[in-house]
Amino acid sequence: MISMSLWLTLHLIGVVLFVGNIITAAFWKIRADLTKNSVEIHSAVKNVLLTDYIFTIPGLALIIVSGSIMAARAGMPMSGFNWLMLSLILLAITGIIWAVILIPLQLKMIRYSAECVESGTISKAYQDASRTWAVFGIAATLLPLVILYLMVTKGF
Repeated sequence: MISMSLWLTLHLIGVVLFVGNIITAAFWKIRADLTKNSVEIHSAVKNVLLTDYIFTIPGLALIIVSGSIMAARAGMPMSGFNWLMLSLILLAITGIIWAVILIPLQLKMIRYSAECVESGTISKAYQDASRTWAVFGIAATLLPLVILYLMVTKGF
């Protein structure tokens, strides 16, 4: 049987992968956009999607599996409104934003940025998709930070 300290370590590794990637991916994508260089932008948006598959998804899986096991072992109530339930709700909202809005936008940005490389100019379609991605990306980044705060403080 795996000890609680090992589950906690796996949980923290998941958090680092998940939160670390969403923050750094946004940083590199924004930096690429600021260059207005279509080749650099195209490379960045492709790599943002790639790092979601390499880091964000495995991090999320570690968070969900280890967190569920630790909550069950600790006898945490999975009903009612408490810090854990609010965290799970916020995580679900984050996942919905990511799966329904951000991933489709990232796929569009890859396609649009490839067209920008060919034309040599940054298109309005790319700029619009990028702006929408930034708005929803901020929400999908801030919510996990709120969850992190709730997990550390266990406030209510």
